[in-house]
Amino acid sequence: MNTSEFQQYVKKFSETKGFDTSSIEQRMLYLMTEVGELSKEVLSVSFDPGSEKKENLGFEMYDVVWNIFDLANKLDIDLEQAFKRKLEINEQRSWE
Repeated sequence: MNTSEFQQYVKKFSETKGFDTSSIEQRMLYLMTEVGELSKEVLSVSFDPGSEKKENLGFEMYDVVWNIFDLANKLDIDLEQAFKRKLEINEQRSWE
């Protein structure tokens, strides 16, 4: 699944489950909650890097990405185009 397809999947899933009624501010807060959960999992893995914990880490990463895509949908941002443009900018950028 590419970026565009995933963004459409998130849009349809959000509509089906009724998540599309949340405001931009609410979605941002959900995103921050998921970032907190991801942070907790990273900390947990740093103490005990077992495979089950890494799987949970992947799930939390998914939740963060999902919320970013849902936020982009609410703001009418095409992330595939944004990524392409940012790649072009970064190719010309210097990090000195």
